[in-house]
Amino acid sequence: MGTVKTWIDNNLKGDPIIWGIVILLSIISILVVYSATGTLAYKKMGGNTEAYLIKHSSLILASLFVMWGAHKLPYKYYAKLSLFALWISIPLLAFTYFFGSNVNEASRWLTIPVINQAFQPSDLAKLALIAAVARMLAKRQKNIEDFQNTFLPIMIWIGIICMLIAMANMSTAVLLLCTCLLLMFIGRVPMKFIMAVLLIGGLALTSAIFLGQRGSTFFSRIENFVTGDEVPYQAEQSYIAIANGGVFGLGPGNSEQRNRLPHPYSDFIFAIIIEEYGLVGGAGVLFLYLALLYRGMRVVAISNRPFGGLLSAGLSFALVLQAMVNMAVAVGIGPITGLPLPLLSMGGTSLIFTGISLGIILSVSRGDHEDAFPVEMSTARNFAKVA
Repeated sequence: MGTVKTWIDNNLKGDPIIWGIVILLSIISILVVYSATGTLAYKKMGGNTEAYLIKHSSLILASLFVMWGAHKLPYKYYAKLSLFALWISIPLLAFTYFFGSNVNEASRWLTIPVINQAFQPSDLAKLALIAAVARMLAKRQKNIEDFQNTFLPIMIWIGIICMLIAMANMSTAVLLLCTCLLLMFIGRVPMKFIMAVLLIGGLALTSAIFLGQRGSTFFSRIENFVTGDEVPYQAEQSYIAIANGGVFGLGPGNSEQRNRLPHPYSDFIFAIIIEEYGLVGGAGVLFLYLALLYRGMRVVAISNRPFGGLLSAGLSFALVLQAMVNMAVAVGIGPITGLPLPLLSMGGTSLIFTGISLGIILSVSRGDHEDAFPVEMSTARNFAKVA
């Protein structure tokens, strides 16, 4: 037991609560995805659900490994990597839009040769933009009100990346814009500049609606949600799953709607969680995400450097905001988006990029965590002297 504790202390640095939340959500993901892949296994694997269990478990382990590797790298290096990733993202997003795999009338994926794994360039672009905005804000804190040198580059990058993503994936672009606005607010950007970004981002997203691939789908989903005249099939099946679950659920592996609900292992995995584990299980998952946000923001509070705090805030908001939207869709308080539930939904590269994001947050907590407690102790001593 002592050897295990020593190994953990030496190898798993950073906020231990975040490590615990991620591992717990990973275990839940393996259990629920294994249960939810019944129909998919029947259609593609002849009923062999173990194939998806092995594949998903391997991806979970890969994401944890990537998370561990990302948290070992000092977070200051992500400032330079973010700009490189941004320049790579633009041609990748454009190439994907014109030549990517078209699924449900949207070209969001590129297939990686040899391993035959789908890859969404929007995942890379989202991570790169958040890190780059955090870098630009941190670097220019002394000249935060300088429009030309500080604000204009941020506005241009946000407009370009959000528009390119929105051409095929509107929900991801909207959440990314919201995250950047929150990041700018935390970074002390004047409200008039934030409103300008909101206007530019709104124009970029509106252009993408009319020029992109999913404009008609976007309008129909918003109309159905607002009017309530027609409940989409997937939403209806999700409500049935939630009603079946009740307070304590049907039990692990006993979902009835997994064979009727479209994408029960990704977009609507939260409905399966409630059906099998009840409102108690659903509330537990919600609590874990809120705890993750709290710990991510605590890293912001103890960070001694602007870039580290802004980076942790942006990535924490992005992950938890996406989770909240996914869960809202499942329970019927938001229009259907098609966003996966971070850390829980079955996926490929989305799990890997989630692992990278969490690893960066841990890297920030690892880099500044030790310096924070002497500051807190010194503050406590000063307060005691005053008292």
